[in-house]
Amino acid sequence: MDDPRLPRRVRLVIATAWILFWSLMIVTAVQDFLRNDDGPLWHPLLWESSSAVTGTLLLLVQRRFTRRHDGLVAHPRAWFARQAPWLLLFWVAFVPIAFGIRHAVYAMMGEIYPHGAWPGVLVYENIKMTIFFAIFVCITFGVLSWQLMLGERLRAERVATQLRSAQLHQLTQQMQPHFLFNALNTIAAVMHEDVERADALLVRLAELLRAALGDNAQQVPLAAELRLLRGYAELMAERFADRVTIAWRIDAGLEHCLVPAMSLQPLLENVFRHTVEQSTVCVRVTVTARRHGDRLLLAVEDDAGSLAQPAGRGTGSALANLRTRLSALHGDSAALSLRPLAPAGVRAELSLPCVEAACAS
Repeated sequence: MDDPRLPRRVRLVIATAWILFWSLMIVTAVQDFLRNDDGPLWHPLLWESSSAVTGTLLLLVQRRFTRRHDGLVAHPRAWFARQAPWLLLFWVAFVPIAFGIRHAVYAMMGEIYPHGAWPGVLVYENIKMTIFFAIFVCITFGVLSWQLMLGERLRAERVATQLRSAQLHQLTQQMQPHFLFNALNTIAAVMHEDVERADALLVRLAELLRAALGDNAQQVPLAAELRLLRGYAELMAERFADRVTIAWRIDAGLEHCLVPAMSLQPLLENVFRHTVEQSTVCVRVTVTARRHGDRLLLAVEDDAGSLAQPAGRGTGSALANLRTRLSALHGDSAALSLRPLAPAGVRAELSLPCVEAACAS
């Protein structure tokens, strides 16, 4: 029954079931013998054990030569067609081997093994072997089908994981050009007024790009995300120094919580693109991070935006990509919501499972 193509646990289960089956057959034969016959107990033990040894031997031979067809289990008709001819082996070999063992042991004990006429014995034993063979083949088919199903499930899960990872990477890369173009536009606007200031901004941009592009991780600790966000905010505040103020309200103890990489930056970017750039008065922006039960709530809000603006409607590619990433990472456990503030302003809030990075103590 040993088959290296099957996992060790499956082989152990099959071997255990096989032993239990023949143990039950031997016990049944002994009980029947004690009720109906008067003789030594080794007689029924020999009868069933010789059948067990012979059946096991024939099945091992069958598996040895038919396991190369296991790939056909997805096509039952073809797989069973490869097994059926081996029934002839059981018809031809079982009686000579099993009865040969019995005759030999009886002769060693100085006795003669009694049985009916050979034609009747052959018909009776071959009927039993046909039933036995059919049961074994069906069980083998069930085990192989189960293995195929598990393998297909594992492959499907592996492919789904790879596709999701590729999708998340693509979406993250789609967001980074917005980040870069806006920063370069800021530097381009400043360099005509103050070269040294523009040079300092370029150095800061280089640091941000290293942080943004240096790691392909889809989730990062909140502390790393906030460092990136503060750097971006400083770059943009240089361009709109007289039109924006930014307040940071970050609760303590959240720095190790995992968040999607570059998840807050598109929210702050939308505030600059659709509110600060269009405003003639100073816009107050507030970035918050707090824990609510087992949820992590991250928000970017302003006091001048409106849901009537494109950013408020959430139709931009940045917000659409962010929603797609949230869905891919957390399914229904994460959400991005937008709501108006009174008398003016928009609050964009991320609700995430509060999970800490593995390295956090």
